[in-house]
Amino acid sequence: MSKLVQIRSTRDPGGPDDPPIAASLLPTNEVGDELETIPASGPRVYLETLGCQMNEADSAIIMGQLRARGYTRVQDPAAADVILLNTCAVREKAEERVYGRTSQLLRHRKERPGLVFGITGCMAEHLRDKVQQHAPHIGVVAGPDSYRRIGALVDRARSGERVIDVQLDKSETYDGLDGVPDDDGVSGQISIQRGCDKFCSFCVVPYTRGRERGVAPREVLRAARALLDRGYKELVLLGQTVNSYRWEDVGFADLLRALTRLDGLERLRFTSPYPVDFTDAVIEVMASEPKICPYVHLPAQSGADTMLDAMKRGYTRAEYLALVARLRAAMPGLALSTDLMVGFCGETEADHQDTLSLMREVQFDSAFMFRYSDRGITYAARKLHDDVEHDTKARRLQDVIDLQEQHTRASHQARVGGRERVLISGLSRRNDRVLGRTPSFHSVLLPLGAGRPGDTVEVEITGTTGHSLLA
Repeated sequence: MSKLVQIRSTRDPGGPDDPPIAASLLPTNEVGDELETIPASGPRVYLETLGCQMNEADSAIIMGQLRARGYTRVQDPAAADVILLNTCAVREKAEERVYGRTSQLLRHRKERPGLVFGITGCMAEHLRDKVQQHAPHIGVVAGPDSYRRIGALVDRARSGERVIDVQLDKSETYDGLDGVPDDDGVSGQISIQRGCDKFCSFCVVPYTRGRERGVAPREVLRAARALLDRGYKELVLLGQTVNSYRWEDVGFADLLRALTRLDGLERLRFTSPYPVDFTDAVIEVMASEPKICPYVHLPAQSGADTMLDAMKRGYTRAEYLALVARLRAAMPGLALSTDLMVGFCGETEADHQDTLSLMREVQFDSAFMFRYSDRGITYAARKLHDDVEHDTKARRLQDVIDLQEQHTRASHQARVGGRERVLISGLSRRNDRVLGRTPSFHSVLLPLGAGRPGDTVEVEITGTTGHSLLA
């Protein structure tokens, strides 16, 4: 069988005039493991991703490992020998959604009796003892630290064995593995950090993904070069609290600066930073490096100090607002998005009004908005009382949505008449426009023929739909 050899780039990330960087950021001269090419007759896998960008990046790793094992990916579950759901435990009723989706897909077993179902990701640990009772058709349960072994796990399940591998590994960062992303080929994702040490009282991540550990800078640069060599123009760094990244003497600011030196990179983004860990050094490199996009997703969760304390967020309202002021002073025109949660344990009407007033003061460009729901294994589920009525949560969430809708529309309207550099990613959902994004992460719709995916075009913003810009 023919072989595909991966060569790790030896290009220097900087030039002779670049500032010195830590020794562990210097490139390596290595040859990667040989991977078998994919036989056309290999088993077929349908992989569906639920949840966040971290899950999307993990799905790429899963597919890379399966591909090396001889599997091919299909887009139609009816054609699959294996169906995998890469799950998220953060959203409301996550467990019910997993069971519901697997039940929907179970109909394909009528035509393919040997069809294997698998659950990967953050829900795996939570479901390990429930699968036999609630979903006996699931043959593989694989947690976020088991993906190096996913090919062997799936093979065992296809032989009739029920396989459960949810052991967390405090050292696993998937060094050396290149994934097979299912994306636009323009914006590529790199996980630079896994797990979390914050232990916010509402959050499951430390329990489902383990403690925080950074990916070695050499590996981040290797993965970045691999994507850029394949034609990607934008890189997105991923981590649960991405700006708390550290590897020995290398901090997040050092890593950002080193990545901006890579040939072929046009834009660099990251998500999601944690407010407490936004250092002056990170702000300075963002402000001084033009490749780093002027956009920050800065989760607030609440505008009330009582709630921030109960959530164990580690900052006050005043400290959050001071950080916003520092960011905007360093980067005029910075776009900000956030996460907001209503109805957390003990939230009063006054607390809710504090959140609305924070929104009015900051004027976020966009937001992800949620109502609190019990996650079972968190501190809040074990120690606090979910005492806000469902109807009250629904009403407060609608208040937040309505206010954010005003701010989002205003953010878009303020850009009408200006000029923007738009990185084209593909076609709109209706296939009647070209879709792209500004450096500030605003979606832009362009006429057909305006450019191809990967092109950067300068345009005049002529209007807005309220949620997208027109150019």
